Amino acid sequence: MYLLFLALAPALLIMMYVYFRDKYEKEPIGLVLKGFLLGAIIIFPVGFIENSIKDFALAFDKLPKAAYDGFIVAAATEEVFKFLMVFILIWRNPNFNEKFDGIVYAVSVSLGFATIENLFYVFSNNSMQVGLLRAFTAVPGHAIFGIVMGFYLGLARFSQNRKGKWLFMALFLPWLLHGIYDFLLMSGHPVLLVAFIPFLFFMYRHGLRRMKELNYQSVFNPGNINFRNNDENNFNSENS
Repeated sequence: MYLLFLALAPALLIMMYVYFRDKYEKEPIGLVLKGFLLGAIIIFPVGFIENSIKDFALAFDKLPKAAYDGFIVAAATEEVFKFLMVFILIWRNPNFNEKFDGIVYAVSVSLGFATIENLFYVFSNNSMQVGLLRAFTAVPGHAIFGIVMGFYLGLARFSQNRKGKWLFMALFLPWLLHGIYDFLLMSGHPVLLVAFIPFLFFMYRHGLRRMKELNYQSVFNPGNINFRNNDENNFNSENS
């Protein structure tokens, strides 16, 4: 029972935190849960693809293999599937009516995936230590990848001139952060393992700043008439 709580609680607590950071207009709970479920479901195709391609680097030296496993096997596969699920879920949904919404839904998908992954790791190792470690590293890491993805999806949704650029960034930057995260851990190199700690704090700080930025720009924030008018005009012109 303790292991189950430890495996589920981090993702649920982070999801609640992100949901309530959306101060000016809350998203439908049903749609957020749908995102969470989609994220949980993709663990199966992601796992199949990862298992199919992971052996290609068996002959590599340790660091090249860590780079392949981190950037290709894990980061590319997982972030592509997350991106597709978020895009399908909300890109044309009328509830996606301000930039911060991209963060809420991208985090819901990311944490759905992280929850199933966490259940696997915690119970396969039957270890509270593994659960505690992942509660402060892997699960928040997935949330940060989702925040970054959602940030740029929000920019793309309400952009007239840079939509392609922001969509690219919505996939590229989470992949890059995820790849670096996994590479540092998989390398086994003492210097790179030490570098993981400041990198983790950088990600935390980056994610919190991105949420604060889009909260301030909310079209429902009465103090931001300029952001509200610009986003509404962009939204209406693209859906007319």
